[in-house]
Amino acid sequence: MSTSGGRESLRLLGVLGGMSWTSTEVYYRLLNEGVAERLGGLHSARLLLHSVDFDPIAARQHSGDWAGTADILGEAARGLAAAGAEGVLLATNTMHKIADRVERATGLPLLHIADATAESIRGAGLSRVGLLGTAFTMEDSFLVDRLAVHGVEALVPPAAARAEVHRIIYDELVLDVVREESRATYRAIMADLETAGAQGMVLGCTEIGLLVGAHDTTVPVFDSTRLHAAAAVDWMLGKDR
Repeated sequence: MSTSGGRESLRLLGVLGGMSWTSTEVYYRLLNEGVAERLGGLHSARLLLHSVDFDPIAARQHSGDWAGTADILGEAARGLAAAGAEGVLLATNTMHKIADRVERATGLPLLHIADATAESIRGAGLSRVGLLGTAFTMEDSFLVDRLAVHGVEALVPPAAARAEVHRIIYDELVLDVVREESRATYRAIMADLETAGAQGMVLGCTEIGLLVGAHDTTVPVFDSTRLHAAAAVDWMLGKDR
């Protein structure tokens, strides 16, 4: 594949973002930085971005109307396909609950966040990790089961801690609010997961990296946002995982 001929050298990636805009902003930067680093010069990522209004999606999440969220994202994904996208990236962990429906709506390959995360975990020689995310991600099986397919066991916090992790995401991080007391809460929860046997820590919500990172725990950290973006850069450059 040529890396000097411009547009034809990169696959066109459709990004479903806005869930939340704060993490989509991080994705946009990481995707462009990744391509620029790999190709040099003035290269940047070829992207089509549909950034949804998160409020109606969040309302449907909390009411259990996942079919409604699938309708919204399916329509958006079909628009990306019609505009020429060759693959789709869901810039969110939680909405991977309906990833199969989004993929079916377009007929395009979907770059799954759990696959990228699991590949990095297994590459580090680990098989048991703590998982922080929204309540939907921690309590439903869609992400845990996908990690398990790759031989990765995910440990989640107890109920009260899960509720607090979830609250901080929706009440603070999606609004671009970062509080030291919330960072201390996450650190304590991660320490408890390490005590329970976690060999590493998955930041399984695309906003969590705004709050904590590798310096907040003594075990390796796997930031799903960064790993997902890195896998997407590989895909844009023609490497299929």
